Amino acid sequence: MKSSWKKLSTEILHRNNWWSYFVDRFNGVGNDNLKTPEYHYVHTNGSSLIIPVNNDGKIILVKQYRYLNKKFSIEFPCGGVKDDHTFIETADLELQEETKFKSGQLTKIGEFNPFNGVTDEICNVFMGTKLSDSFLESDDTEELEVHFYYPDEINQLISSGEIWDGMTIAAWGIAKVYFQLK
Repeated sequence: MKSSWKKLSTEILHRNNWWSYFVDRFNGVGNDNLKTPEYHYVHTNGSSLIIPVNNDGKIILVKQYRYLNKKFSIEFPCGGVKDDHTFIETADLELQEETKFKSGQLTKIGEFNPFNGVTDEICNVFMGTKLSDSFLESDDTEELEVHFYYPDEINQLISSGEIWDGMTIAAWGIAKVYFQLK
């Protein structure tokens, strides 16, 4: 299969501190080369998600209120990459801000796109080990509650629907092989 999409233009319709809303115009799709379809999407610098493993084998997740769904969500620490940061710098900062732990070893274990029809975002997944206390201040826009779970408990929380965040579920699909889980 060969893509025949030829981008003619890109326009930014909206920009904020976290993402930009783009529209691309293109031609050459399908049998009608005279059409100029539009593709609307969200552009980000990407995100970093961390699976922090405590010294006792428990995994740290955070619980926070998600305004759009009007309910609480249990998630792995995660955040968007700012213009002047790398994926690993973002992982380090987000882990400290959201959990009050820092990692002595952050290892990239995978990546995924959280919603490939809507965003070009790539989320890098890191495993964080050798944890110690951090005294970095939290972001004042977040209210987080830190929770500790064994790997099999995370599977149960996903199965029961208590963990419903798609990025957490996708990252767990990547990470659970490290815990010898099915």
